Amino acid sequence: MSEAIIRNQTVNLISKILHPLTESNLIPFPEYREIVAQLRNIANKGEPLPVVVPKLLTMEETANMLGISLANFKKQEPYLPFKRKYVGHGIRYRNTDVIRFILADSQDKQPDNDQTGNN
Repeated sequence: MSEAIIRNQTVNLISKILHPLTESNLIPFPEYREIVAQLRNIANKGEPLPVVVPKLLTMEETANMLGISLANFKKQEPYLPFKRKYVGHGIRYRNTDVIRFILADSQDKQPDNDQTGNN
């Protein structure tokens, strides 16, 4: 499993082939983005992204998903890459963004711990 099933060059080629089909409305743009995102994840990590029903999360729910306290989440929130949705007076976060962050974070940090970490 050390070799990716799909190369990044192949994903780029498929992306370029499919893009004109989105402009002619044969493939909806969200579907195109999902196809490309799934292929990129397979190329980079050897497995597709998990299937998740999209929903908006409160600060408390997001902190729980990340495994940190609400107070710590509020301190770190400006530095997190999540898109914020304002619903009334409250802020909500997409669970898909949080899950992608968790998966990327856990996958990316493992090699850095073994190396010098000069990033």
